[in-house]
Amino acid sequence: MLFAEDLRPGTVFELGSTKVSKEEILDFGRRFDPLPLHTDEGAAATSRFGGLIASGFHTAALLQRLLVDAVFSRAALIAGRELGPLRMRAPVRPGDVLHGRMEIVEVRPRDDGTAVVRSRGTLTNGSGTVVMEVQGETLWEHRPAGGSEGGAA
Repeated sequence: MLFAEDLRPGTVFELGSTKVSKEEILDFGRRFDPLPLHTDEGAAATSRFGGLIASGFHTAALLQRLLVDAVFSRAALIAGRELGPLRMRAPVRPGDVLHGRMEIVEVRPRDDGTAVVRSRGTLTNGSGTVVMEVQGETLWEHRPAGGSEGGAA
């Protein structure tokens, strides 16, 4: 289990990768962001992007999934506190393989046994282009008294 004490500014977590399918883009777009860029291949082809692209909210959800699988599922995480700014740097297209990364920026212990952790998350595509970056704050538990030491990945 990772606790606030295990985190240091500059610590980087490689989050793994996920492949984005056309079907996922269309499904997410239809359900949550029904703009033609995300739901209609014909309309998207005539747009300035020249084809179907993933919603920014879909892209953010992909990063969240990588974060949970690689870090948050084994962390003494209490809750998210803040998200932003979130910047979409390049379109995400069907077939893209996105790689996630999280860097710890700051750890601020609090008197109530918790710590505020500020981090920066990025997604890059297969050609190394950053497609999304976001900053966030989460609230973490301190290690309980008498708990054994863990460590960052």
